[in-house]
Amino acid sequence: MTAHLPIRPAWTCGGCGWEWPCQTRRRELRAEYDQAPVSLALYLAAQLVDAAQDLTHVPAGHLHYRFLGWTR
Repeated sequence: MTAHLPIRPAWTCGGCGWEWPCQTRRRELRAEYDQAPVSLALYLAAQLVDAAQDLTHVPAGHLHYRFLGWTR
């Protein structure tokens, strides 16, 4: 199990303190969803919806890139 889980409501990483998903968690998620990129996108989209409710001060474009933009 990873230590790089989101700490809400700030959405920082519990493992390293960076914005979640941090680089380590991104690598882990890529490996975990290696054969299921659509499932990864759906999981991250659900996280994005939750984060948008907590991070109302963060521009939507930043949240989109942070949660989904790196998966391409």
